[in-house]
Amino acid sequence: MADATWVEQEAERLFAVHQIEGVWSFRFDRATTRLGQCDHRTHSISVSRYLTQKATTAEVTQVLLHEIAHALAGPRAAHGPRWRSIAGQIGYEGGRTHTVEPAHERAKWVGACPSGHEIVRFRKPGKPVSCAKCDRRFNTSYLIRWRAKV
Repeated sequence: MADATWVEQEAERLFAVHQIEGVWSFRFDRATTRLGQCDHRTHSISVSRYLTQKATTAEVTQVLLHEIAHALAGPRAAHGPRWRSIAGQIGYEGGRTHTVEPAHERAKWVGACPSGHEIVRFRKPGKPVSCAKCDRRFNTSYLIRWRAKV
């Protein structure tokens, strides 16, 4: 598990190595499903305070490299060839996503389908949702009933 002080120091180190310090800033955010984000408007890279507590130091380093590659590649690069080339050059070894379990303990809504499957959501859905485990297509026979998590 990566502690906050280590994450900040690792971000500073990697920003210096890849020469983006002073131009880009680092911060923690409150994301519950994504681990990192690169914001070209504010020139900031953030990582989830909650998910870094669940991640290993190697996973956090890889996420930081992923986001630094976005910073270096530019706002239009997405996960295309330019980004992939830069990511590989700076030592990123992963794919487009992380494997850290979302922070389900922070979810505010729990849903149940008629078959008993439980679904956790961070926001209450604005329209009816049916259970995808029971039927991959929307099916009113498997409507999910939502309740606020206590």
